Amino acid sequence: MQIGPTEIRGQRRRVHASCILSAVHSQWLRKTRGPSNRVAQHRWRRGKGSMKNALVVKELRSEFAGPFELNLAAGACVAITGPSGSGKSLFLRMIADLDPNQGKVWLNGIERDSLAAPEWRKRATYVAAESGWWADTVIEHFAANKRNEVAALATRLGLHADLLDASIARLSTGEKQRLSLLRALLPSPLVLLLDEPTGPLDEESVVRVEALLRERMATGTSIVLVTHDSKQAERLADQRYRMVAGQLELP
Repeated sequence: MQIGPTEIRGQRRRVHASCILSAVHSQWLRKTRGPSNRVAQHRWRRGKGSMKNALVVKELRSEFAGPFELNLAAGACVAITGPSGSGKSLFLRMIADLDPNQGKVWLNGIERDSLAAPEWRKRATYVAAESGWWADTVIEHFAANKRNEVAALATRLGLHADLLDASIARLSTGEKQRLSLLRALLPSPLVLLLDEPTGPLDEESVVRVEALLRERMATGTSIVLVTHDSKQAERLADQRYRMVAGQLELP
């Protein structure tokens, strides 16, 4: 039986697509090989067939930046690098609906405009580069019945449990940053919008934070990560972009 030009072209396209997928899969495995990254390898295999977009951003814009388009699967991380003042933090705040913006955002199929702003921010939680505190002591920022859970997470992040009763005024910048991340992790939001979450931290603390973030990703939490650390972006992200003058570009 003769094979016509159309069938040949179709076969070539299928072979080409298969080669691309194999190459990307090999690159992923090289980046994630080793016992500590078995979860990441599982996310790749699961993602090939079953992962759906958790966060969808369409035509999101403000007078200063955009329009932005983004599709992020459940349990995936997108990292955004770029110079200071390019619009990275603004993009996170626009997704969280903290700054004026236009456009559409969905989370697990639910449109942002259908929810009250506080409810949306419980699902898409923003953690600023400089954390905000409104009470005198650390523990006052957490529900009373969550103390044991807070203490356990604090230990995971290299923080002493006695810090929970400490005054905010005595905390270092790094302690505040980890506690603010803990505050965001505790309710288990669907999406974390993280603005330089490890910027002021030492290397050991960075390792602890990244390990905890990987665990949350393995349970389905998606992350939009702003970072100046290109190596961190490589370690954590499934997608990478660079923000240039209010526009997302491939690196």
